[in-house]
Amino acid sequence: MPGFPHFFSRIPAFCAGAITVLSLLTSPAVQAQGTPIPTAGATCPPLLQHTFPRLQDEKPQPLCQYTGKVLLIVNTASYCGFTSQYKGLEALNAKYKDRGLVVLGFPSNDFAQETGSNTQIADFCENTFGVKFPMFAKTSVTGEQASPLFRQLAAQSGQKPRWNFYKYLIGRNGQIAGSYGSMTSPEDRTLVRDIEKQLLGK
Repeated sequence: MPGFPHFFSRIPAFCAGAITVLSLLTSPAVQAQGTPIPTAGATCPPLLQHTFPRLQDEKPQPLCQYTGKVLLIVNTASYCGFTSQYKGLEALNAKYKDRGLVVLGFPSNDFAQETGSNTQIADFCENTFGVKFPMFAKTSVTGEQASPLFRQLAAQSGQKPRWNFYKYLIGRNGQIAGSYGSMTSPEDRTLVRDIEKQLLGK
């Protein structure tokens, strides 16, 4: 058939181009800048469709990586009467992480008690309280400047952070399961009971 040999001669070049494009799309650099490529059976809920810089190095971190986990989202500060809660939050994360809990810390200066840089905050948390759970760059959690995540949390729970160390519990389904004020310590029986209840969910 006329033109047939010429058509087949183009196939190797076409395949090579397709492989190059695919490798670029799946490279870590591209994935870090956008939404992660979905995995089979896992759909990222709307509440987690956000990306924040990691506290230590400001590398973009998609929250979709925590799909299917039980999350305790906390706005934190280094110079607050509740700062010692870092220790309890780290203990919670260490105790329940193998069962699917992840504590997520979001430093904020909205209440004028987090004036340091991201590097200073990271050093303080690790050196003072041994914090290992994921923490993100300083962000706004209330008011007109609040990040989209915290606007969603406030809208869905009916409660915005009134002070540092406000807590939102997110179930495996990506829905808010509870919200807790600053006075609720990480060791609080109600909070721990609610976390354990969510960990039993599938």
